[in-house]
Amino acid sequence: MSEEQQVIQSEHTQNYSVDGKTVEIDIYRTEDSGWILEIVDENNNSTLWEDEFEKENDALVEALDALKEEGIDNFIEPAK
Repeated sequence: MSEEQQVIQSEHTQNYSVDGKTVEIDIYRTEDSGWILEIVDENNNSTLWEDEFEKENDALVEALDALKEEGIDNFIEPAK
């Protein structure tokens, strides 16, 4: 029987908005993982980073850099 792991949500999880478009920067981990970075759009589509982060602030910096460099539209997909 496997136990579900507790998800620990980062205080750095936040919404990011540009030009009337919003995505959620979601940063979380389990007790035995590094920090996981996921950007979720308004249609509940997500972009998940493969690598984990040692520090939650590093994940936030990575997300903000990606959103600024690639543009928010690259993280928004049509509703499924």
